[in-house]
Amino acid sequence: MKKLLHTAVLAAGLAWSVGAAAATPQRVQVTGEIIDTWCYVTEIMFAEGTAHHQCAVWCAVGGIPVSILGEDGKVYMVLRVGDDDTTVANPTIVKIQTHKVTVDGDLYERDGVNYLLVSQVANDAGIVNLTHEDYGIQPFGE
Repeated sequence: MKKLLHTAVLAAGLAWSVGAAAATPQRVQVTGEIIDTWCYVTEIMFAEGTAHHQCAVWCAVGGIPVSILGEDGKVYMVLRVGDDDTTVANPTIVKIQTHKVTVDGDLYERDGVNYLLVSQVANDAGIVNLTHEDYGIQPFGE
């Protein structure tokens, strides 16, 4: 019994240490476009740039997770911006929907998903992905 208990405690400690290592953040700077994660992942409608701006604002206000489509091609789900821990309708995120930004923050990678806790928006270049001519204004279309 004592040996079984010792083995269980050792296994629990090993599992905890592996989990703790996975939860260690990496300090990063990411540059890319703020996107509406739902429309981007599902490809329901064109989900980038000015063509998708109003829909992206509606989705952010409605609680759809917002992400950054990085210049490296990766998607980073934004869990928090600055000290504001409001994840639904975060005023900072709503104001910069579809903007090209550079952010500093802590990156957590788990099960193939990139989670980003943004400490600051280091640069906001505004909307630089102008797509109205190609796609019309979504969700209304041409």
